[in-house]
Amino acid sequence: MLALRLPLSLATAFLATTAPTTPTPQQDMSFFITSVGSGNGAALGGLEGADKHCATLAEAAGVRGKTWHAYLSQQALDGKSAVNARDRIGKGPWKNAKGVVVATSVDDLHSDNNKLSKENSLTEKGMVVNGRGDTPNTHDVMTGSTLDGRVSTDAGDSTCKNWTSSGEGAALVGHHDRQGGGVNPTSWVFAHPSRGCSQENLKASGGAGLYYCFAL
Repeated sequence: MLALRLPLSLATAFLATTAPTTPTPQQDMSFFITSVGSGNGAALGGLEGADKHCATLAEAAGVRGKTWHAYLSQQALDGKSAVNARDRIGKGPWKNAKGVVVATSVDDLHSDNNKLSKENSLTEKGMVVNGRGDTPNTHDVMTGSTLDGRVSTDAGDSTCKNWTSSGEGAALVGHHDRQGGGVNPTSWVFAHPSRGCSQENLKASGGAGLYYCFAL
């Protein structure tokens, strides 16, 4: 029996159209959700460690030459000053990996006019993050922030000891898909507190230790 042979050019074209592809991030990407966390719950190495992780992921995705900051607030603890997440991300506008403008300014970002959603809040690789109804659900995104992007003034831990704890404490988290339960279930910034700071506790309430990154 004769084997069916395709010309090399046709075979190459066939493979190119059938092989799965990963979206290529836009070079002007300035916003993403981390595709992976620290792997150690909310212990990120503080704001500095979180920022470095943002930059590492962006550069691995091919987006270089930008300064990245994590959208995370910091409490006034252990000699550190309070920091609002909204004050450390630049002025905007911000685009996702597919070039969609998700917000034009800090005020726009924290208004009902922003374009943040499950479809638009992509990873640095241009991939959609699992949300409510997916398995596993990882829609909890750590922010340590109130609805307006500021550090909480309530008593108690809201930042997992300023992003150094993988055990005791709690962090305020938002829902990137704008769905679910909690105090503010449709908020991307503050939906509810986490059950704890360990990787397992973050998973238990629908998270994976992910957070937002913005280019200044």
